[in-house]
Amino acid sequence: MGFICGFSVATGAAARLVSGYDSYGNICGQKNAKLEAIPNSGMDHTQRKYVFFLDPCNLDLINRKIKSVALCVAACPRQELKTLSDVQKFAESNGSALCSYDLKPSEYTTSPKSSVLCPKLPVPASAPIPFFHRCAPVNISCYAKFAEALITFVSDNSVLHRLISGVMTSKEIILGLCLLSLVLSMILMVIIRYISRVLVWILTILVILGSLGGTGVLWWLYAKQRRSPKETVIPEQLQIAEDNLRALLIYAISATVFTVILFLIMLVMRKRVALTIALFHVAGKVFIHLPLLVFQPFWTFFALVLFWVYWIMTLLFLGTTGSAVQNDQGFVEFKISGPLQYMWWYHVVGLIWISEFILACQQMTVAGAVVTYYFTRDKRNLPFTPILASVNRLIRYHLGTVAKGSFIITLVKIPRMILMYIHSQLKGKENACARCVLKSCICCLWCLEKCLNYLNQNAYTATAINSTNFCTSAKDAFVILVENALRVAAINTVGDFMLFLGKVLIVCSTGLAGIMLLNYQQDYTVWVLPLIIVCLFAFLVAHCFLSIYEMVVDVLFLCFAIDTKYNDGSPGREFYMDKVLMEFVENSRKAMKEAGKGGAADARELKPMLKKR
Repeated sequence: MGFICGFSVATGAAARLVSGYDSYGNICGQKNAKLEAIPNSGMDHTQRKYVFFLDPCNLDLINRKIKSVALCVAACPRQELKTLSDVQKFAESNGSALCSYDLKPSEYTTSPKSSVLCPKLPVPASAPIPFFHRCAPVNISCYAKFAEALITFVSDNSVLHRLISGVMTSKEIILGLCLLSLVLSMILMVIIRYISRVLVWILTILVILGSLGGTGVLWWLYAKQRRSPKETVIPEQLQIAEDNLRALLIYAISATVFTVILFLIMLVMRKRVALTIALFHVAGKVFIHLPLLVFQPFWTFFALVLFWVYWIMTLLFLGTTGSAVQNDQGFVEFKISGPLQYMWWYHVVGLIWISEFILACQQMTVAGAVVTYYFTRDKRNLPFTPILASVNRLIRYHLGTVAKGSFIITLVKIPRMILMYIHSQLKGKENACARCVLKSCICCLWCLEKCLNYLNQNAYTATAINSTNFCTSAKDAFVILVENALRVAAINTVGDFMLFLGKVLIVCSTGLAGIMLLNYQQDYTVWVLPLIIVCLFAFLVAHCFLSIYEMVVDVLFLCFAIDTKYNDGSPGREFYMDKVLMEFVENSRKAMKEAGKGGAADARELKPMLKKR
């Protein structure tokens, strides 16, 4: 990928991307060399620093480019030019000719070629794009057709306009609710740290009350709006009121179904709450001793954003690199020939691989820090910054492990994305059998990807414990997961479900606040889309924070398995585990003995990996 970026920059693509070039291959703002057999090339554009398009609103949706002649000009027209006389006056006043180089400004109003060689009238007011020296229309309404073409699922443009107006009218409320979801996620992490023993019951009660309260509020709002007299509503707002009423009914029914299902699941899972409480208690202590774990999502997101910016910039460089060739209209395009034209394929693979690599680095960092915490008997002797120590070990010893694990995920993601692309291209053309086969393959690859992600995360934990390579760690982690399948199922079922309830709590709280705030705007805007945006953002924020907690619980389980293998609580072989977790193990063994199953069954149920530390 470094070679791809260096190649695109070295071949002049960076200058063409930043400074821009005209339809004849001349880079704006500098002297240019003559291109063979291409007219108007090799011009001196030192004083012409901006790219101007004769028809900037003529967009080619398929090839993703502007279908217009591009010229280098000295200045962008800041005011609308309605006639050719205005274009001529603009050229004479500041020397910025907006017509083709073959036409002199004095010929703008007299030459019969003006209709072809001059910009489409009226010329919209434009301003240069910062850093990229392109003249872009100030009023982007000319791109309305482009936006409508992207949203193909909307057949009624009036619905689209009302949705967009709803978002624009409620933008302050949307930003406030997004900030609220972030604050709630941080508060929930603090609660997890300090009241982990009662967290499960608090989440259970709050989610039940929140679901019942949210459902009740939705039905109350629906009944209130249905009883409100429609005679007082002006005709322009009648359609909006009907849309809001229909949306409230859908929300109320969905909330009712969700509440019933949630209540039944919690009724079935109530007997597994004790194990979750023990795990949450230990994980809460981890966050007390390692508070910087809370900020891991920020560093990961920051690293991903930096990489994505680099990736997009390199992709733009690739789009303007290559040799100059003439197209059917006689204008210049830059294309790469030979094997190098497939570089962008590798660039796409790099996007997936390095994104997964960054996420895997986060998992390895968290695993290393938690392992250090668990296997330190006296927590006062912990390193000053266990997370930085874990990062240091990752960089020095385990980058190959992380690269291999992320590459395996990439090998599964790429075929799934290819199948999804084929399915989208053949939509409506393939028969029912082919459609079923494609969807089945996509679903199977998705399931395989999720299983490999879970196995990789445990392999990183095994690497942090035993300092073994990826394949050995993956094998050891797989063995321990299989031999402790019942406990793994219980931990992942109950633990993940309770964390999911935390996400639901944040989403419900944010959504309820959004309903109460946006309900005041029901007379003049549709707030369906703003509410969906807020709820999606709240879920993503909650997922980023609580996924760290989920990683900690999974790492603690493997550490617990190693601990019970090599220690039995006798002098000299004391357990590393927390007393609360040990009490749960002893209580479960006693319960199984009383049931006639004995302790041997439980010992067989919990077998750690065989490699010594």
